Amino acid sequence: MGERYNRHGKRLLLAVDERTICSIPPQWTDVFVEDPELVMGDARAIARVADLVELARLVSRLVRGKVQGTEGE
Repeated sequence: MGERYNRHGKRLLLAVDERTICSIPPQWTDVFVEDPELVMGDARAIARVADLVELARLVSRLVRGKVQGTEGE
């Protein structure tokens, strides 16, 4: 795992497999200090809406990549 910075701030690099590396926000891992929004919510939610939307986009990109990568086989 590595890290990088972009316009959204710090991102962690996560190897999914030998060919795929994803950039994820640190708050999705145990590397990050708990988000005050979640702490104030008294553990009623495990993720923020913005994080879930970003996760859905990541999964969609991964699925499209796997589908596109297997068309020629």
